[in-house]
Amino acid sequence: MNVAAREASRPDHSVSVLIVDDVSDTREMYAFYFRRQGFTVFTALDGRNGLDVAMAQRPDVIVMDLSMPGMDGITVTRTLKRDARLRHIPILILTGYPMRAVQQGALEAGADGFLTKPCLPEDLEQHVRRVLDAGSRRPR
Repeated sequence: MNVAAREASRPDHSVSVLIVDDVSDTREMYAFYFRRQGFTVFTALDGRNGLDVAMAQRPDVIVMDLSMPGMDGITVTRTLKRDARLRHIPILILTGYPMRAVQQGALEAGADGFLTKPCLPEDLEQHVRRVLDAGSRRPR
């Protein structure tokens, strides 16, 4: 893709993503990438912090790790999906656990998608765009 096409395909600056991951390198890599693509980026270092940031910032989409100290990604997902003010926010689970049972548990908790690490930032962006597009077609 040439530079002009890439610039034209950038989302509006008002599109926001919350990245919740307890591994700082992972969090920072995806945050850097999404900012370069024109997204507004919020980060959280664990599940509890992710829940707090989601409530305060109301991002357009959340990228959530599963295994974190304190409150794990499944618990955060369930909590967000039970809150009428936040349940519309799509949540993509991004984890190093590729087992089918883990994926099923995440989807049953209310996740809108499931990806395994390692995941290229470009691939994650495609999934983010997909859930945002699907959400814009869904009634709220």
